[in-house]
Amino acid sequence: MQRYLEKATSFFETPIDLRSRGLIVLGALLLLPTFIFPLWNMTLYSNQFPDGLALNIYSSKLEGGKTLNRDDLKEINALNHYIGMRALKEDDFTEFKWIPFVIGGVMLLALRVAVLGEMSKLIDLVVLFTYFGLFSLWTFYHKLYLYGHELDSTAAVKVPPFTPPLIGHNTLANFEVYSYPDSGSYFMAAFPVLLIAAVWLSRRTSFKK
Repeated sequence: MQRYLEKATSFFETPIDLRSRGLIVLGALLLLPTFIFPLWNMTLYSNQFPDGLALNIYSSKLEGGKTLNRDDLKEINALNHYIGMRALKEDDFTEFKWIPFVIGGVMLLALRVAVLGEMSKLIDLVVLFTYFGLFSLWTFYHKLYLYGHELDSTAAVKVPPFTPPLIGHNTLANFEVYSYPDSGSYFMAAFPVLLIAAVWLSRRTSFKK
């Protein structure tokens, strides 16, 4: 047991080499597009809308697809009204208030890790970001569940409670709904991959001791 504790202590005290520091800085920079590009996209298809109604979810706002004669978010909310679902409003999404700040804080922490060059702080950052990612997915799913289950009983069209898909495809009434991560999420997913690569590159130093 003592031997494993010593190895663990040695590992956490391992200095981060320059290659790993570069990967951490690159990861921090890759979080910048998450402020600009959508994190998620949901598209609804039906006979009435064969080209689809698009809903883009950013880190700080909702935005529907737009054409010269149509705002998809308004169309989606009109359809939601018929089945008794609450309108999609940015004010109802508390996530838009804290996600951008968390991402900015993670970027600053990543740059701090790159400067200090300590393995223990890099591991802390990996754990923190993993928790943030999982918690964000859970809150997104929970929000979808509430929207699909808290239906107005006096709605013109009665549908059984449902949960819109988090990832993948589902059929809701006469609509085919597709939900997938968008470009911003791919930039975000690259961040922990680079952090783990940084750990992998620098870990060799501890094994050589």
